[in-house]
Amino acid sequence: SLSLRGRRRHGRPFSHDLNLAFLFPLLSISPVPPCSLFCNQVPLRSLSLGWVCGTQSGIGEAEGGGGRKMVRLPYLTALTTLFSYGLLFAFGQLRDFFRKIIDWFKSSSKDLKGYAPICLGLEDFYTRRLYLRIQDCFSRPIASAPDAWIDVVERYSNDNNKTLHRTSNTTRCLNLGSYNYLGFAAADEYCTPHVIDSLKKYSCSTCSVRVDGGTTDLHTELEELVARFVGKPAAITFGMGYVTNSAIIPVLIGKGGLIISDSLNHNSIVNGARGSGAAVRVFQHNNPSHLEEVLREQIAEGQPRTHRPWKKIIVIVEGIYSMEGELCQLPEIIAVCKKYKVYTYLDEAHSIGAVGKTGRGVCELLGVDPADVDIMMGTFTKSFGSCGGYIAASKEIVQYLKYTCPAYLYATSMSPPAVQQVISAIKVILGEDGSNRGAQKLARIRENSNFFRSELQKMGFEVLGDSDSPVMPIMLYNPAKIPAFSRECLRQNVSFSFS
Repeated sequence: SLSLRGRRRHGRPFSHDLNLAFLFPLLSISPVPPCSLFCNQVPLRSLSLGWVCGTQSGIGEAEGGGGRKMVRLPYLTALTTLFSYGLLFAFGQLRDFFRKIIDWFKSSSKDLKGYAPICLGLEDFYTRRLYLRIQDCFSRPIASAPDAWIDVVERYSNDNNKTLHRTSNTTRCLNLGSYNYLGFAAADEYCTPHVIDSLKKYSCSTCSVRVDGGTTDLHTELEELVARFVGKPAAITFGMGYVTNSAIIPVLIGKGGLIISDSLNHNSIVNGARGSGAAVRVFQHNNPSHLEEVLREQIAEGQPRTHRPWKKIIVIVEGIYSMEGELCQLPEIIAVCKKYKVYTYLDEAHSIGAVGKTGRGVCELLGVDPADVDIMMGTFTKSFGSCGGYIAASKEIVQYLKYTCPAYLYATSMSPPAVQQVISAIKVILGEDGSNRGAQKLARIRENSNFFRSELQKMGFEVLGDSDSPVMPIMLYNPAKIPAFSRECLRQNVSFSFS
């Protein structure tokens, strides 16, 4: 039953994570106390809890990897979910069959012949027969900054959701749909003036790559600040968080190397591993014991066919898993990596700036020395309210990346105002702005996240993840619940994201 959730990374067809609380930490900037906010402002209990599979409806727990508790899906829930998707598939196939007949009679000699269709068979079946039914629940445009409360633009459709049209009306909603954890993406008394000044001085773009005219003094300052913040000797920055993984991994390892990846790693890691040419092996999610088994087996067998020793081995994990809300068992994983002399690659996209006493991520939270992590990756799109990503490592690795990484050599550098936003946000977190707002934000996000998680669980929701994690997925299994829950939440002035 757990496999229904485990197939998420590769296009999971049978279950959906509802990240209702993905942006709950934005309430860290709200002046309203958490209890009054949820008891008086948004009546969550009125959102028909019967739609959600929770602990009160038979959801149990099973022992997972490393002794962790994992959700055990009831057979009835699994059966009804599979049956619902089966019905959607069957009726979709019938509609496709009759559509082909109608199109055959309507075919014209003007149609281009000899061209293969761009989408073959089932390639766009999900989009045509499933997604279009509920596309009004996705990609809702907003007309405000992604603050704790946002203005959602209302839309309508005259052709059964095939096309959506915007209106001039907006709905004020509680924002639970993005990852502006500390609220820096909205107007900030310290960050915003500095960003405006940088825009006036540097313009909105460097219009160049880093190795030409795309490196400003802001870029250099940011890399030095990031290295100091995470506790590594050096750092390199990129203009996009997703590319930081997908472009860096192929540079770090190639043919003859071995990547051992957590089974629920992010898609950017999956694509980076695939593009590297290295052999890829997967270990059970967050299970150090299984990681050791895989390492022992692969070291003993060596490379395929030749059985030569691997040129290098890299273990890739995430600090906080973005769709599960779980903290990585980093101390145990590092102990295994040290035992077998392999490299550790840590993706802290959702943990850096969000957890730890001073916001330094899972290393600080779990008491891990950053020197024990060979390569630390993170993004600026979450806690820092900007764009881009970074790699922090030894000076030798960073220098090597600057000479060889295509994302550094050929992509336009980060926008200077975006760079300034990150610099200012980190200074607030460190208290270098002359205030203690950073410490207050970190304390508030932790308190609000834990409060929200506990209250949802008391109400019967099935909430995944660990304490202190700002990511709280709520599980919806049956496809009929997805649009119903989304539309009801919008009527209740709550906005969130599906995953």
